[in-house]
Amino acid sequence: MQKVNFDQWQALHDVASTRQLEQQAQQALPPHTLMTRAGLAVAQLALAINPHAQRIWVAAGPGNNGGDGLEAAMHLQRWGKQPLVTWLGNPAQAPVDTKISHQTAVEAGVEFVDGAPEHYDLCIDALLGIGSQLREPTGLMADWIARINTNGAPVLAVDIPTGLQADTGAACSTCVKANHTLSLLSLKPGLFTAHGRDLAGTVWLAHLQHDQAETDLAASAWLAGRPRSTTRAHASHKGSYGDVVVVGGASGMTGAALLAGAAALHGGAGRVFVSLLDKQPMPLDPSQPELMFRQLETLALDRMCVVCGCGGGTDIADHLPQLLKFAAQLVLDADALNAIAQSTQLQALLCARSQQQHTTVLTPHPLEAAKLLACSTSEVQANRLECARQLAQRFACTVVLKGSGTLITQAHRTPVINPTGNAKLATGGTGDVLAGLIGARLARGLNDFDAACQAVYQHGLVADQWPRTQALTASQLAKSLTG
Repeated sequence: MQKVNFDQWQALHDVASTRQLEQQAQQALPPHTLMTRAGLAVAQLALAINPHAQRIWVAAGPGNNGGDGLEAAMHLQRWGKQPLVTWLGNPAQAPVDTKISHQTAVEAGVEFVDGAPEHYDLCIDALLGIGSQLREPTGLMADWIARINTNGAPVLAVDIPTGLQADTGAACSTCVKANHTLSLLSLKPGLFTAHGRDLAGTVWLAHLQHDQAETDLAASAWLAGRPRSTTRAHASHKGSYGDVVVVGGASGMTGAALLAGAAALHGGAGRVFVSLLDKQPMPLDPSQPELMFRQLETLALDRMCVVCGCGGGTDIADHLPQLLKFAAQLVLDADALNAIAQSTQLQALLCARSQQQHTTVLTPHPLEAAKLLACSTSEVQANRLECARQLAQRFACTVVLKGSGTLITQAHRTPVINPTGNAKLATGGTGDVLAGLIGARLARGLNDFDAACQAVYQHGLVADQWPRTQALTASQLAKSLTG
């Protein structure tokens, strides 16, 4: 059993592949072994979380997730604790493994109660597991969930918090908010994107002594790890790290372009140019004199990385045909994405870029992604991985779908979920900073997928390392980046 380490790349498995892992393990082990190991792991983590807990409420569902909870209750009883089990199942209809665990719990003297206890020191949520597929909890289960969420005692979820969808991170209207989640056999994508980070708390993994290295099962997604640090060669110069040009900053929105430019500077680009769309562009930014302001037509787009759309307003649409045709490396953000969503001509130009061996990265937030896919934001958030895949396939590019658990993907490539970042990034301009940082990584020679993964990770890491009591502004974020 181990706590998930966000410094390391880790494989994620959806429900279908986890079921395959489970089947492989069951074929290699004596009957009931997996549930025995799962229950022991749950009980051990429960005591590690709250070693002084005496009264422990085990809220058990009718299926095998409930069986894991029953098995844990048996161990807790034998270790001198007082587990109180509420069980929604019955021996006559329970799955075979759960029936066995119920019998061992009864024989160990575990106390079964009809309703949620008034007082307890720890709760184990073993109501619904990965097979629930967004089944809305109702009746007694919904009542218990409300009790779990309002009592104030620590909550340990078995495999996944009840009400959270393992594949997508979408959540029911009634769901458990856990302090800790023990994921069994595999880590699930839904624990790390959409509502997963809010509901799962600290995530732990128990392999249940099953060696996944012996299987040939491919990951459904990857949880990104910390990029390797690089040292600049002493015999290098600004030309070694490429040129970035930011195209945006229409009237009243100059700040967005300047933020992207600042991020490219601090992210390590050799030179950064800014082409403002404001009819009265500024000749110099005194706070960032390194930024060079140029008219777009004077720049060699085929030799630069173009970051386009930050504060571009409706004016950006007039420049997109040229940029889509000639920019060798292009990061499309914000208003550029909105303009493309409204124009089939621009969409055709975007799709054609891959045939010209041009590099393109899209950085939509959920609303922008919904516009590009002609669907609703709620549909995007209901299945972020699938929507990111659709965008990458439709436009033949790298897609960075921002949000909690930002997704990075390409067509025919396993998607990556970024583990860093927090709500301090929920402020104006942080998306512009990310676009500029991706541009800097591209200009320095990384391929589009690696550039996106590294930039997103670092962008979130700054927020994670920021003092808890201080707000984080986009300009502070840009200046805290490292190249």
